[in-house]
Amino acid sequence: MIGWWRGVSRALFSLLGPKREVCLLCKQMSSLELGELGLCHSCYTSIPWIRKVICPTCGRSEFCPDCRRMPHTHFARNRSAVRYDETMKELLARYKYRGDERLKAVLGHMLVHAFQLLQGERKVVGAEQVREFITYVPVSERRMQERGFNQAEQMAVELGRRVGVPVVSLLRRAKHTDKQSFKKRNERIDDLAHVFEVNAAGQLELSSQGATILLYIVDDVYTTGSTMNQCALTIKDILSVNVEIVGLTWAR
Repeated sequence: MIGWWRGVSRALFSLLGPKREVCLLCKQMSSLELGELGLCHSCYTSIPWIRKVICPTCGRSEFCPDCRRMPHTHFARNRSAVRYDETMKELLARYKYRGDERLKAVLGHMLVHAFQLLQGERKVVGAEQVREFITYVPVSERRMQERGFNQAEQMAVELGRRVGVPVVSLLRRAKHTDKQSFKKRNERIDDLAHVFEVNAAGQLELSSQGATILLYIVDDVYTTGSTMNQCALTIKDILSVNVEIVGLTWAR
């Protein structure tokens, strides 16, 4: 009888207790708690969430010299989920460069935190109708062939599914550029000039709304803001509707 109860207890624990799976970050077998993104408790608590915004433009959690050197932005503001430390750099590298696409759900889920930061700051003025859409920074055809996916698109789709905001493919790259992470600030700005174009189908979808559009542009990492700024400028030059553009990036 005692043995029978032990067997029942073990079965109930396996059903009701935390699932033991491989943590997506440290790859160790662990009891994964609900809401911890497929990570063990240790890895989850090591995530450097941005909880206090210091720079109102880029959303950085510390003093920001970059925004002081950018005289004008075509997006209203950017908010990021995490600080781009060494742990987060390794997480992104596994996903973006080493093709571990399981991590798209983790990073996309983490973006909800940045979305919630923006939602907490929004001010509703009057009774103006506002429609929300999510788009993303595109990659070139060459980069798509090399990598097989666009990480910003995958994160945008994951975010849209979780927060209930439709995703629209609005931008495309008119030309290929080398990796921006290896370039200086002025080189980024020069390199990104006229690199983006608006997709006709996406333009038609937004222009037919007849309302003010709140458009979120998703990207993986906000470095100097040059990419976000160029995307926003391209969209504003083309769209005929009143549009407010905000950035949602996974890391800053």
